[in-house]
Amino acid sequence: MTSTKHFNQPSHWYAVYTRSRAEKKLYMLLTQKGVECFLPLKKTLVQRSDRKKWVQLPLLPSYVFVKVTEKERFNVLNTPGAVGYVSFEGRAVAIPEDQIRNLQYLDLNNHHEIEVHYGSFAKGDLVEVVIGPLKGITGEVMQIRGSQRLVIRFESLGYCIHVEAPLYSVKEKADIAV
Repeated sequence: MTSTKHFNQPSHWYAVYTRSRAEKKLYMLLTQKGVECFLPLKKTLVQRSDRKKWVQLPLLPSYVFVKVTEKERFNVLNTPGAVGYVSFEGRAVAIPEDQIRNLQYLDLNNHHEIEVHYGSFAKGDLVEVVIGPLKGITGEVMQIRGSQRLVIRFESLGYCIHVEAPLYSVKEKADIAV
């Protein structure tokens, strides 16, 4: 008896690079194949020729996240819309589970406005949101814009996600790795 799942092998999260504007279609096809996947979306107001309309757009354009074993990784690439895995030196890079959880949390709570007032934070500081709707989100301060914006980086993707939070809700955290 054979199974499509490989229970002996651990599964990891990977970022799949997609063709332009193929994220939702690839997500749907992978879900139909039974692949555990995640597509973070953001609600955006767009101007049509005759009206404004709210649409769901990918938070990270051209990426879909999949949780697969080593053997299942090739099945994902055989899906229309998939281009390849985010890789380093020719090897697909696994994304830490906590970074996917952070993205999932942002995806669920992206309707919240979080405001950051910087105090003693500096570029390179590792921070964690300790209260509010984004509690538990961690990252590296890449840039402070004015007095309201903290840029948090998820290093394995090379993307920065901008999050605003009150000063009292963010603390420096020296013992986390991004």
